[in-house]
Amino acid sequence: MKLKINVIDAFAEATFKGNPAAVIITEQWLPRELMQAIAIENNLSETAFVKKIAQQHYEIRWFSPITEIDFCGHATLAASFVIFAQENSSIKEINFFAKAVGDLTVVEKSNGYIQMSFPNKLPEIVQDIPAALLNGLSITPAHVLLNNQAYFAVYEHENEVLNVEQNSELIKQLAPYDVVVTAPASEYDFISRYFWPANGGEEDPVTGSIHAGLAPYWAEKLNKHELVAYQASKRGGKLMCCVEGDKVYISGKAIQYLAGTIQV
Repeated sequence: MKLKINVIDAFAEATFKGNPAAVIITEQWLPRELMQAIAIENNLSETAFVKKIAQQHYEIRWFSPITEIDFCGHATLAASFVIFAQENSSIKEINFFAKAVGDLTVVEKSNGYIQMSFPNKLPEIVQDIPAALLNGLSITPAHVLLNNQAYFAVYEHENEVLNVEQNSELIKQLAPYDVVVTAPASEYDFISRYFWPANGGEEDPVTGSIHAGLAPYWAEKLNKHELVAYQASKRGGKLMCCVEGDKVYISGKAIQYLAGTIQV
């Protein structure tokens, strides 16, 4: 069986930046074991599998090299980029359905950004902080919060986020949760880094989904609903965020790296 595959650098304005994701569009779902095997072979943060339901309406599933993921922003951006390109600019809005998060609306903006509508995942303060988290980070955070995706280790200074190191064996013990470290920044409203050894890899280059929690947190702290974020990985990526009630809008650019065929 031959399948078309695209690899897209998401949250990037140039190749080799942002976060690469593979996108495979199928008429019917492949067996779960096969989708996982393809994701392992691709060895990217995420491989998105997309099935068309109706005009402008798709179902999406995301696989890391380790497991199926409930919610992935950068691979949704990558899948949207592929679909908009295939539609030859005739369609500017599409909808995805994902079991864990429901319906996601995606709009291609005139400025080249792709805007995704996510549910607000505002984290809550953690009273009993796990020892694996405190011992797993080389710098002690000022605050720790949690949502259904990750622990939020909040720092006062951006240098702490840039310099903090993880003990991946300890961070892995926090599964199913990952860890995001974040702080206010001078050039951006806030920066972050994302550690996920239990679910995908050591450090994710750019994590769109976690900004559904980061953006509302910093919107409250900074008293503003439009924010510019930067994920400070080696590849790096800029995200435009807007918080409106129970919705968080995350926007970014994407660029094609590869288009080809796989045989499985």
